[in-house]
Amino acid sequence: MKEHLGELPHYLQIKEQLQARITRGALKAGDKLPSERELCAIFSTTRVTVRESLAQLEATGAIYRADRRGWFVTPERLWLDPTQNTNFHRLCQEQGRTPRTELLSAEKTAVPLDVMQPLALEPSDLIYLLRRVRYADGRAICYCENHCLPQRVPELLNQDLNGSLTEIYQQRYNLIYHRMHLSFYPTALPYAAATALGAMVGLPALLLRRLNYDQHGRILDFDIEYWRHDSLRIEVDTL
Repeated sequence: MKEHLGELPHYLQIKEQLQARITRGALKAGDKLPSERELCAIFSTTRVTVRESLAQLEATGAIYRADRRGWFVTPERLWLDPTQNTNFHRLCQEQGRTPRTELLSAEKTAVPLDVMQPLALEPSDLIYLLRRVRYADGRAICYCENHCLPQRVPELLNQDLNGSLTEIYQQRYNLIYHRMHLSFYPTALPYAAATALGAMVGLPALLLRRLNYDQHGRILDFDIEYWRHDSLRIEVDTL
């Protein structure tokens, strides 16, 4: 049957009903949604329509899909003020969240071309490259590549890199993050980031590129971070 002029398509009606349940608190952060088959029965529709509704909600950040586990209501976003000097673990703890960092790989390697200029290095120079995943309350929300300078942090790969680099730098090397140059913009998850986060390639993401300086004004390292688009909000107070 043709829809009347002005009537919402069925998939948008389903989206609005699910959003209303989330807004009212009938579905809370972290709750699992009914399966797609159950939603088809609840709304008397096809799986194609249900999937379009879920995709619309995912695009707004209201829900997310966990690989092979189904759909869940998205937790509240972490908020970040890039003008403040903090680290991921402290940021989570200050907002009542439980942080965890997992090291995927660590190696001494040639400097990648896209970070050569920020780090003021030559093609023959070597760096420590760390690939890590950050979790908030058990959910993977950020894939990070840390590009560290061996001459600044010798033997870094011998340290436990499943925690805060900030603390390692300060306690082991007496180096303190003092200021940064930060750029961020929306993008899509590339393969490496999507695989690490258990998400689909091409999903929306926020890309942060951060050049860090120590307390002496010297370049310390360069970070590239892919955040799930529903996990972070950025707020800045200006004078």
